[in-house]
Amino acid sequence: MPIRFTERFARQYARLPGAIQRKVDKALRSLDADFRYPGLRSHPMESAPGVFEAYVDIKYRMTFERHSNTYIMRNVDNHDECLKNP
Repeated sequence: MPIRFTERFARQYARLPGAIQRKVDKALRSLDADFRYPGLRSHPMESAPGVFEAYVDIKYRMTFERHSNTYIMRNVDNHDECLKNP
């Protein structure tokens, strides 16, 4: 599925350290290949209907929506900040 980035996702991504950006890149490739890739632990967020959370690593998360055949990446940040405003 194609992946589209919101302005917020792009802005947050640019603020991340390079090592975390590389992990995000890997997570995005995994998402593109298989939504159910075990390392992502993708699941719907209870607090935000229609929004999914996926792991980047133990500390960082990314959120996204699925529309038609596109993933729309909403946010990426440390766990607490990312999930505070998915």
